Amino acid sequence: MSYTVEKIASNKIKIAFVASAESFAEAMQKSYLKNRGQINVAGFRKGKAPRKMIENMYGEAIFYDDAFEIVAQPAYEECIKAENLQPVDRPEVNIEQIGTGMELKYTIEVFIKPDVTLGEYKGVEVEKKVQAVTEEAINARIESDAERASSTMDVTDRAVQNGDIVNLNYAGSVDGVAFQGGTAENQTLTIGSGMFIPGFEEQMVGMAIGEEKDLEVTFPEQYHAEELAGKAAIFHVKVNGIQEKIRPELDDDFAADVSEFDTFEAYKQNIVETLEKNAAERAEAEVEDALVQKVVDAADCDIPEAMIEDEVTSMVREMEMRMMYQGIRLKDYLQYTGQDEAQLRYGYKTEAKNRVKTQLVLEALAKAEEIVASEEDVEATFADQAARMGRDVEEFKKSLSEGQVEYLKETATIKKTIDFIKENAKITEAKAE
Repeated sequence: MSYTVEKIASNKIKIAFVASAESFAEAMQKSYLKNRGQINVAGFRKGKAPRKMIENMYGEAIFYDDAFEIVAQPAYEECIKAENLQPVDRPEVNIEQIGTGMELKYTIEVFIKPDVTLGEYKGVEVEKKVQAVTEEAINARIESDAERASSTMDVTDRAVQNGDIVNLNYAGSVDGVAFQGGTAENQTLTIGSGMFIPGFEEQMVGMAIGEEKDLEVTFPEQYHAEELAGKAAIFHVKVNGIQEKIRPELDDDFAADVSEFDTFEAYKQNIVETLEKNAAERAEAEVEDALVQKVVDAADCDIPEAMIEDEVTSMVREMEMRMMYQGIRLKDYLQYTGQDEAQLRYGYKTEAKNRVKTQLVLEALAKAEEIVASEEDVEATFADQAARMGRDVEEFKKSLSEGQVEYLKETATIKKTIDFIKENAKITEAKAE
């Protein structure tokens, strides 16, 4: 078997194969032996008809498909391996000559990983914007902890106040007609939360336990149920019970309850440090993203559509898995959003193309600068991944398949490549708005 490889585009090759008449004849015999049991010939038991008689009845082309596969498949695989090619799509085959006593001649065209023309990747300029930790952010974090540490107490000696948690029954109607979803019993509502229609909660302030009242409200113009949008409605409500939220005092006891610190001052200082660390990490991640995107945008490559479609498939699967964890089926999500899978896939195409290009550009940059992850880099990647999963690193490594190990090694190289871009970038710092 001989072949020649011709590059017909930056992302496509054409391989011309020539197999000897002898090798094709051997393949034809193997095809006959494989298929004779499936061919009926009058006067012969199934599988016993001579090859010549079958060829006289049906033509020798009856054995071409399998004979071609016997010759072509190993030849293609050997060529791909020998030439270090990386196909990304199914090959297109064109048979130019086939038949007994002749050389088998055919061509295969296939898309491969495209060439990448790198642009500027040294001295890339970006601005690092670090978000200052404000008093509002600190107080919001404390407020969140205080909310979680709050308790409730039944109230029997007063009417509903703003902030109370009320147990109520309600029945809604428009023009005297009840509407779907407008009736419920023993519902819990925090007054002032804004969870119900505007005006509903405000009119409940001052109601006593056991009191019933008609509330006049108007549905918003942009309400999700179109048949109710902008309509005036009456809700007949009854207060079943009232609970008051008891917030803890923001003191040393509170700090000890919600944290590992004994004093409120130490607890608050830890919040400041945590928020500053988070802001710094977020700014660093944004810088990395901006740098990589600039390097990717500066590069040029012709990405085969198959690579983009494969990435879209991966993204849809990721989305489907996330939904499964939330108890939602992709089929139901598409129904809720009025989409079909083709529309969903189309929405992912731009991001998928950028993901593929980013991978290709970083691989090309690593090759150009001879960046290879060291053993220490790979071990650090293993340790980081194990920590994310809350597992012992040695146990985690033993559980990995060969493919997963290779993926994490590639991840270590990509990280080192991004570090190279950062080390050679021009980064200026500024406070975020």
